[in-house]
Amino acid sequence: MNKDQKKKNSDLNELLTYFFRKKDPYKKVSINLKLMHGINKISIIIFIFAVIVIITRYISRS
Repeated sequence: MNKDQKKKNSDLNELLTYFFRKKDPYKKVSINLKLMHGINKISIIIFIFAVIVIITRYISRS
């Protein structure tokens, strides 16, 4: 594997693990940080859903 492939794999791995991270019991988390991560997760899910809808519409027109 070259450097570009490793970087793509690590980016994808980081995105997938974003939803399933274990919480660090020793780290204090503020409510603002919790809300920010919640909004980020919602926006990622909506983006993936929109991409799936666009691809489905494109395929169905062909």
